[in-house]
Amino acid sequence: MTKKRKKTAKSKKAKITIPRWAKITAAVAVVVIAIATVVAAPYLTATSDKDATLFLKKGTSNDAVADSLARFTNEHFASKVMKLINLTHGDLSTRHGAFNIKKGESALSVANHLRRGEPDEIKLTINNIRTKEELAKRIAKRLMMSRDEILKALNDKELCAKYNKNPDNIIGIFLPDTYQFLWDLEPDKLIDHMAKYSNNFWNNERKEKAQKLGLTPDEVVTLASIVEGETSKADEKGKVARLYLNRLAKHIKLQADPTVKFALQNFALRRITFEDCSVQSPWNTYYVEGLPPGPICIPEKASIDAVLNAPKHNYIYMCAKEDFSGYHNFAETLAEHEAFAAKYHQALREKGIRR
Repeated sequence: MTKKRKKTAKSKKAKITIPRWAKITAAVAVVVIAIATVVAAPYLTATSDKDATLFLKKGTSNDAVADSLARFTNEHFASKVMKLINLTHGDLSTRHGAFNIKKGESALSVANHLRRGEPDEIKLTINNIRTKEELAKRIAKRLMMSRDEILKALNDKELCAKYNKNPDNIIGIFLPDTYQFLWDLEPDKLIDHMAKYSNNFWNNERKEKAQKLGLTPDEVVTLASIVEGETSKADEKGKVARLYLNRLAKHIKLQADPTVKFALQNFALRRITFEDCSVQSPWNTYYVEGLPPGPICIPEKASIDAVLNAPKHNYIYMCAKEDFSGYHNFAETLAEHEAFAAKYHQALREKGIRR
């Protein structure tokens, strides 16, 4: 009896069959997938042969996008992308921003990104900048705003006042770093972002250090810009900073050569003459006492911290070392300074360099 029951159970299980409609549905699905694969294949296999970025302004036509795609990638790839967009009635004239295309990315992926994907951000690196004009030029190369639009914003007194700045020192809120922005960002939004970044940098600890020096954060940035102009040696910046702090405390003119170059807007000067030092400008610290109206460059954050953490000493003079190492000899008295200067001038003469 037990054996018969097992046999019966097996025979019943073997009779289970797949309904005809299910078989037909599966077959149709296979056919549909096969057709879809064949249709989609050209759009999946057509890939960009290089990295590229498309910059779209509002109102850019599909034809204009097609031309840019062909120019920045290749015509075959561009035609596949645009065919997909046109088949789905995509209107790119309403799109705006930067859209990155990666080498090897398929036409299908790029078409979807252009039709409904989020715009990509653009990297903007702020470094080695001396003037607002240089800053505006750097920004205009990376973002949609023009050089003139940026300068107009930076020279707008009301906009600067919003951040307790003026056109002379507004550049101080731009701290060296690499940032990411939407390509079609407006100038005022850019300045607002930089102001927030600057505020975060100027935490309570840095503000307290500035206060102990008797300086505002803006004045620290200005002094840091002079220090950076005087020395490229990281281990000497604090020493140079304290020298200028000593001169400020004693109401002695800073007499910093980099401020003369800024006043003359001639950064190629290798030797500063007495005539150069006599230029009547608020930026020339041989002519005026105290700090200039604003930074003479965008100083590195390390230079700002070098001012805030300047080691104490009594030096008020410095002169380039006679070994041309880029370092300086420091002195407390004019006599010491003149002795160091004589050594430096002698070294120049021996190399055939005229002062």
